[in-house]
Amino acid sequence: MTSKPMKKISRRKFIKSTGAGAALMTFPGSTFSQMIQQPGKFTDFRALVCVFLFGGNDSFNMLVPRSNAEYNVYADSRQNLAISREDLLPLQSLNPDGSLYGLHPSMNAMHNLFESQRTAFVANVGPLIEPTTKEQYRNKSVKLPPQLFSHNDQQAQWQTLRGQKPSKTGWAGRVADLLRLNISSQRLAINVSLSGNQLMQESEAAGSYVIGPNGPLAFLGFDTERPSSMNYFPDKQRIAFNQIIDANYTNLYEQAFAKIQGRAMANVDSVNSAFNSAPPLTTSFPASSLSQQLKTVAHLISVREQLQMKRQIFFVSTGGFDSHDDQIQNQPGLLSNVSESINAFYNATVELGVSSEVTTFTQSDFGRTLTSNGDGTDHGWGGVQMIVGDSVLGRNIYGVYPRLEIDGPDDVRGGRMIPTTSADQYAATLAKWIGIPDSDLVQVAPNINNFFQRDLGFLI
Repeated sequence: MTSKPMKKISRRKFIKSTGAGAALMTFPGSTFSQMIQQPGKFTDFRALVCVFLFGGNDSFNMLVPRSNAEYNVYADSRQNLAISREDLLPLQSLNPDGSLYGLHPSMNAMHNLFESQRTAFVANVGPLIEPTTKEQYRNKSVKLPPQLFSHNDQQAQWQTLRGQKPSKTGWAGRVADLLRLNISSQRLAINVSLSGNQLMQESEAAGSYVIGPNGPLAFLGFDTERPSSMNYFPDKQRIAFNQIIDANYTNLYEQAFAKIQGRAMANVDSVNSAFNSAPPLTTSFPASSLSQQLKTVAHLISVREQLQMKRQIFFVSTGGFDSHDDQIQNQPGLLSNVSESINAFYNATVELGVSSEVTTFTQSDFGRTLTSNGDGTDHGWGGVQMIVGDSVLGRNIYGVYPRLEIDGPDDVRGGRMIPTTSADQYAATLAKWIGIPDSDLVQVAPNINNFFQRDLGFLI
C-alpha cells in the first residue's frame, strides 16, 4: 500500500486552513487596539443563555388565557387551533390582577418551573422603535421596524435592536464591548455560540467564539480525530504553524498578527483542555439537538474557574416553528423539546451550584397570527417569551397580555398583535442583570429611552 503524497500548499492557504484567519475575532483581546487591557473587576460569575426558536413560535398557544371571557375570545379567534381549556396546565400566577392562564399541555417541565417560581413570562413583546397604538400604526405616525413579518429582518431586529438603522453589531456584542475591560483575565470570549455565527453576538472589539453542539472545535489542520484534506500530518502541521508565528518579523502588523494567532492557538488549547477535563454531569438530558447544545453549555460553565470566566452569554437554538402547516401535529413536540431541554439545563445549573448565576431566556422571530389558515398560522409580530433561573422573580407574567381578538385593540391585521413591550426593554433588563449600568443601557438597546420602563423587573 503506497502512502498518499502530501500536497504542496502556499503559506497563506496553510494559515487559512488551520482556522487562524478566523481567530482574529475569536477571543478577547483580538484586535490591535486591545493589545493592552485593564485588570478584571468582576469577582462573581454570571451567564445569560439565549434559546432562539427559529421560525416564529406561536406563543399565544403556549401561554393561554383561562378566565371565561378571555378564553372564549381566544377560542373564537384561534378556531381549529385553539387548545381545549381542560387540557391547559393551570398556572397559579402571583400577578395581582387575578387573571388566569394556562400552559400548553406538552410543557409539564416548564409548568413545574413556573409553579416553583423559577420561570416568568413576558407577554406581547416584540421589536418596536417607540410605543405604538393601532391608530398610530394605521396612520403611519410612528417609526416602525422595517420589513415587519419577514423572518430574516425580524430575526435581525431581535438580535440587533437596530430599528430603522443598519447595524453591524448585536445587543449581546455591545454588552461584551462594554464589559470587556472588566473581564480581561478571561480565557474565553464573553459571547459563545453553539449555533454558528449570530448577529446578536457581533461586536466592535470584544469578539465571539463559535463552537459545535458537542464542544470546542480543534483547528482544522491540527485535528487528529477529524481528518480532512488538509490534515495529513497534524503534528507536523502544528510544528510548521508554530514556526510561522514564531518567526522574526520586522513589520509591526506582521508582529501583531503573529501574536494574535499565537494567543488564539493557546486559547484553543486551554479551552479544549479544560472542557475535556470536566467531570461528567449526573443530570439527565433528553436526546435532541437543543438539549445537546445546552448540555455543552453546562459543561463549559462547569470549567468556568479553570478558564477564569466572570461573564458569559451563550447562544443556542432550535427550529421548526414556522408553522404554516401541520401546527396541531408539530407544535406539541416542539414545545415539549423546549420545555424538557431548558428544564434539564436548569437542573444542571443546580447540580453545578450556579442556578442563581445563570439565566436562560427565549427569543423568536415573531409571534404568529391569531387566525388559522386552515392548517397553521402565518407571520405575526408580538409574542410571549420565557425566562428561567433562580434570579428570576418567577411565577409572574410581565408586560400586558393582549385581548386575543380578531380586529381587537392590538390587532393590526389578520390577528397580528402590536407588541406592548419592546424587545429593547427585554434586552435591557437582561443586560442590566449581567452588569451593564443603567446609564449605558442605551448603548445596548438604542431605543430604550423611548420607553418609560427601562427595566421590566423580572430579575433580582
